[in-house]
Amino acid sequence: MTPRELFIAALERRPITGRVPHFELEFFLTMEAFGRVHMSQRRFHQWNQMSENERRLHREDAADLQLQALRKYEWAGILYRGCDGWNDDDLRKSLEHFHKLSGQEYLVTLHGDSTYSLPSGEHMMDFVERLADEPEEMKDEAARNVDNALERGRKMKEWGVVDGFCLCSDYCFNDNPFLSPAMFDEFVTPYLKRLVAGYREMGYYVIKHTDGNIMPILDSLLEANPHALHSLDPQGGVDMAEMKKRAGDKVCLIGNVNCALMQTGTDEQVVESARYALNHGMPGGGYVFSTSNCVYTGMDLERYELILDVWRKEGNYPG
Repeated sequence: MTPRELFIAALERRPITGRVPHFELEFFLTMEAFGRVHMSQRRFHQWNQMSENERRLHREDAADLQLQALRKYEWAGILYRGCDGWNDDDLRKSLEHFHKLSGQEYLVTLHGDSTYSLPSGEHMMDFVERLADEPEEMKDEAARNVDNALERGRKMKEWGVVDGFCLCSDYCFNDNPFLSPAMFDEFVTPYLKRLVAGYREMGYYVIKHTDGNIMPILDSLLEANPHALHSLDPQGGVDMAEMKKRAGDKVCLIGNVNCALMQTGTDEQVVESARYALNHGMPGGGYVFSTSNCVYTGMDLERYELILDVWRKEGNYPG
């Protein structure tokens, strides 16, 4: 099976043989790993002044770099990232080059969330005041956001190079969700359900990401019916064994290797976290190995390579 086929089998919770698929939402250490600037740091303020040939070279370079990471770290799929200043046509052209280089070897997803996320500190009070003072307007806005996201998804279906979407609106702190479960079900759940259903109807795979303590809203997330939940954050008290018991027959589980320990813990603690995620996530299928957030700036690359060593040795199904 190709990495893409393995990822799809996990998302569909079908049994597989061989190594459990691996995926990272983001890999920011491209300078350390490849000596090349990450896409998030490529801000083309003069993009529209470039010749088309120069823009083409940038788009192709972004495709090449992301493919390098996929191959070096043996991911089964990618959340494909464009660069600042790009429009969807630039993204499409870069993806087409990526597809030309890689064929259909990997599962390709894009950002595609339109639901309300945990607001930044700068906007938190405004957001809360609007929820209290303008609830119907907020719901109307949430519905329009879903409409726009689904329309974009329909256009992207014509590209023929996108397999799905990662829904990356964060809902939770480490201790609790930002909204109470009742408010979450009023302002988020109905729109998340419609978004996921719309993407699924188009034939996309849907991965719902949120950090933090998702347990008070877990039933609502499952009700939305994504193919997978990511990142199963142990810093938020999310335990892989409990998640497997409560949700493993309903959704694919992605993540749970403790990023905090990868940055500040001992090697032994990092190994144990990776082993725990594998031992409790793998049984019965429906699991993708991953960190509990992403490989972020400031993390020691050797620590990421350490969990990959555990995965290669211990993340294998019989057969």
